[in-house]
Amino acid sequence: MIRTLRLGVNIDHVATIRNARGGRHPDPLRAARAAAEAGADGITAHLREDRRHITDDDIRRLSAEIRLPLNLEMAATGEMVAIALRHRPHAACIVPERREERTTEGGLDAAGNHDALAPIIRDLGAAGIRVSLFVNPDPVQLDAAAALGAPVVELHTGAYCDAEADDVRAHELGRIRTAAAHAEAIGLECHAGHGLAFDTVGPVAAIPTIVELNIGHFLIGEAVFGGLDGAIRQMRALMDRARSGADDRRGA
Repeated sequence: MIRTLRLGVNIDHVATIRNARGGRHPDPLRAARAAAEAGADGITAHLREDRRHITDDDIRRLSAEIRLPLNLEMAATGEMVAIALRHRPHAACIVPERREERTTEGGLDAAGNHDALAPIIRDLGAAGIRVSLFVNPDPVQLDAAAALGAPVVELHTGAYCDAEADDVRAHELGRIRTAAAHAEAIGLECHAGHGLAFDTVGPVAAIPTIVELNIGHFLIGEAVFGGLDGAIRQMRALMDRARSGADDRRGA
């Protein structure tokens, strides 16, 4: 039996385009609805402390008006916890955040921040919010996530996607495979994301112990040339083909 692979569409950069000029166009809520129609299984939005793209009002509207599960990416701060508890998204993915970075530059240090993360994970979980930790594909970090009681990890795929040399990319993919297998072995649901594109998604989608991919920047950029609907449908087809092919190879 083929294990379902979900696609979460990150709509942050629809808001980036809107904010470059101000006003309400393009609207992230409209993008979320279009993603749902194109086959997305969930919507991801990162409310940064500096509000550089998604805003508090976007989170309010998404929480109230979309039917797909909302995954709120957030820093481990009191402000963000309060916002999550107010809106009660389906899931909250805790990510590292530095104001000077252009995008998330690496995974969360769950092992080194146990005491700070533990009450946040506890409070979000008690509110019925499914907590995931965005970590590098490192067994030490996965063990720390399990010790913290987080039910989900999301593996940072940036090093794999950014690798230019074939041997480096193969090495990074191997790290992701190993981490995904370890996550399942210790009882964690495994997601993955960051930097995935048409030419890199297949090998990650084929890893049977990964159950969700979260993809945003590439899809919004590709939408400029061929539309958001077409970009999501093509990504969905590539994911499904890779997952089906992996299952066929295991059964051979």
